[in-house]
Amino acid sequence: MTWRPTNKRPTSTTRMSMVDVRSDQLLHRVDELVTEEPMEVRVVAWRDGRWVPHPVTVTMRTPGDDFELAAGFLFTEGVVTDPHMITHITYCTNPLAYCTDSDELQKYNIVTVYLHRDVTFDAERLSRHVYTTSSCGICGKASLELVRTICDRRPVGAMQLSSDYFHSLPQALDRAQSLFQRTGGLHAAALFDVDGQLLLLREDIGRHNAMDKLIGALFLNRRLPASDTVVLVSGRASFELVQKAIMAGIPVMAAVGAPSNLAVELAREYGMTLIGFLREGRFNVYAGHERLAMNISKTA
Repeated sequence: MTWRPTNKRPTSTTRMSMVDVRSDQLLHRVDELVTEEPMEVRVVAWRDGRWVPHPVTVTMRTPGDDFELAAGFLFTEGVVTDPHMITHITYCTNPLAYCTDSDELQKYNIVTVYLHRDVTFDAERLSRHVYTTSSCGICGKASLELVRTICDRRPVGAMQLSSDYFHSLPQALDRAQSLFQRTGGLHAAALFDVDGQLLLLREDIGRHNAMDKLIGALFLNRRLPASDTVVLVSGRASFELVQKAIMAGIPVMAAVGAPSNLAVELAREYGMTLIGFLREGRFNVYAGHERLAMNISKTA
């Protein structure tokens, strides 16, 4: 991947010129677009008597909440399970960061996570897992087995939620998505309590990144597992998003779009309530209907 030079800290939005076409009229103006920048996550771990850096992933993200994104990614991939396992997180602007001279132009696009000396880091296992969950050619059974190795607990949530509760969530999300309202180009992950109050919201051009930012914030603030909460995602419910929510102990996921078959399988296995197509006054329940405070009749 070729990275364009970034001599200053990137912002969440970028103003660019464009031509607005309306009724055959051309208007030159400036539009506000969501910023898309690469971010590399590096892990520095103690091994054989020295600190060893490991580049673990590169993601295209919207700048902002970068440390939460890195921490959330490492937590949902099973690398860290407690904030004390991380000593500090830095950009390459920090003199203590493990960065080379060639990293100078990308100093705000490289996040280095330092693990505690006693933490064992298995770079090969992480590489295999990240490859498997992001590749179309790997079978669903293998993906499920990998999740089982890093997540051995089911989310906790004995709530009873009405249809009105779920119908109110998209409106609350729309009101809170300030960057989306300005750019129209962002995904969101929003966490709600059982009363429908918005607890936390994160936005990003990548739906997985939005979820990792949300979970990273909870993780770093010691608010996991997030029992008795509901997460709403602005797009579809993929296998990876369900897996991340389960890792965070979130018992209910609702999505504006459709779920995948593997997402439904995983939700059912872990006792998660999974809702899709939450829009226009309706939704589908694909798993965990026992958390809904309504009668569900069977049809042929």
